[in-house]
Amino acid sequence: MVLVCLEWFLRGDYLASVLDLASRQVVGWSLSKHPNAQLAQDAMNNAIARHKPNTSNLMFHSDQGTQYSSKAFIDYCNQNNIAQSMSRKGNCWNNAVMERFFRSLKTERLNYQSFANHYEVVQNVESYIYFYNYKRIHSEIGYLTPAQKMAELEKVA
Repeated sequence: MVLVCLEWFLRGDYLASVLDLASRQVVGWSLSKHPNAQLAQDAMNNAIARHKPNTSNLMFHSDQGTQYSSKAFIDYCNQNNIAQSMSRKGNCWNNAVMERFFRSLKTERLNYQSFANHYEVVQNVESYIYFYNYKRIHSEIGYLTPAQKMAELEKVA
């Protein structure tokens, strides 16, 4: 299983999302005021707790942000037997699936919203991730939703 991650600044909060590359399903995410290793770890912990992947063949791919290249995050990956992969410097195409998710999040939901507080940000992100995983079809995975594709992959495994 290959997980990809990226963070994005959202009106005072940083969102880190973890996405399963094969199904395109967002399997974990976290919000924080700071884009640090703890934010990335929280997103990964959320993904692992919710989906319980086999970490013997788990790969985590991200950009070269300091939160992912920090000693704290490298140690976290090593302690959890997670292989780490990083995009080439300055090459967004190496993380295109995650970049596309954030584009969809921004254009389909967040660009048209204003938020009074952190709670509203959390509600909107949570609502969009549900929509993205269970309602939004993707041409790249055969016009299925990510949840349908994940279920299909789990049957095969």
